[in-house]
Amino acid sequence: MWKSQVEAYGAARLERRVLFVVHCRGGGAMRIIALINQKGGVGKTTTTVNVGAGLARHGKKVLAIDIDPQANLSLHLNINVFEAGKSIYDLLVGRCPLVEVARDTEIPNLQVVPSSIDLCSAELELVNTVGREVLLRDALYQHIDSLEEPPDYVLIDCPPSLGLLSLNALAAAQEVFVPIQAEFFALQGMGKLMEVVELVRNRLNGRLEVKGIVVCMFRAQTNLAREVLSEVRSFFGDVVFETRIRQNINLAEAPSHGKSIFDYAIHSNGAQDYLALTDEILAQESGSRRSDLTEAEPEQGDGIVPAQDTSLPEEARIAGDSGAFDGAGAVETVDTASESETVVDVDVDEDAELVDATGPVETADGADQCGAGGIEDRIGDAGARLNPVESEEKERALEDGA
Repeated sequence: MWKSQVEAYGAARLERRVLFVVHCRGGGAMRIIALINQKGGVGKTTTTVNVGAGLARHGKKVLAIDIDPQANLSLHLNINVFEAGKSIYDLLVGRCPLVEVARDTEIPNLQVVPSSIDLCSAELELVNTVGREVLLRDALYQHIDSLEEPPDYVLIDCPPSLGLLSLNALAAAQEVFVPIQAEFFALQGMGKLMEVVELVRNRLNGRLEVKGIVVCMFRAQTNLAREVLSEVRSFFGDVVFETRIRQNINLAEAPSHGKSIFDYAIHSNGAQDYLALTDEILAQESGSRRSDLTEAEPEQGDGIVPAQDTSLPEEARIAGDSGAFDGAGAVETVDTASESETVVDVDVDEDAELVDATGPVETADGADQCGAGGIEDRIGDAGARLNPVESEEKERALEDGA
């Protein structure tokens, strides 16, 4: 009895896998991407929302899956996660199929599978479930099979951990994007993440591959950011996207309005950067890089700074990233006096005197000098030091007179 059940279960999973491969390779378009980093606050949700919105602006059908109990992706897309409704929790525990959970958003061509706080208990509830690591993958296959036109892109926003929920995302995905900050701790966590991806590839998902590393909240005026970027590029090479997401206040404000950066501040640096990143992701379909594409120059006076000008050397491009256009005509400047670690070497003439008109100063060799206010007081002393004979005769005359 149990043998027949196991065989039926295996056959059903194999059938769903074949259907999935037919959809992916036959149409040649669908990509399932997990955006993951076990470190929190690096821009995973912001990147998922704005890349999804950018792809939707290009006419691609996008399904965004929020598998993070914090439900930040759902809130960012203006989904009320506190109202009674089905979420990805109901999907994972087997209460309903994915088609009943997916919701339309205010962005055309973009659907979302929302999350909820109930997802926190999913790992405990599923501890004895057979095949708990592939629940999302099986549900996604069934959903794809039920659609006449499957989505072009499936973006999975992972929680900041490497637990069962992230494991489900990696088992369901074809590709992995890793958003990182250009900071020291970003490098510390990358090694462990790559180990987990390799483990999932070997045991659960042989097609999984790291296809992109997104540098977020980049501050080009700091040496640390440039050093981290250089280290990441030297290790991962072309996997690192050329587009850097610059730190921009509009990207932080957009979630509170339930909008993508394109609907909130289309002319901001954040919008320009995510449009450029979207172009790179689309270029991956043809195997080309964004540097191979010709970028149109913005019109003069439109107030838009090109996100990344690849015609300039790396140092020149980095130096031009310090400002942030806020979409309303003002430029957000950054105080670099306390953060820049650059040391400027200045050649000093050791014999040159530094003259101060108000008080004593020092020359480069350390000798005391005086300003206009102290010259008369020091003439007598200076004369005594320069002509000791005359000074001695004057002293004798004063003694005789006394």
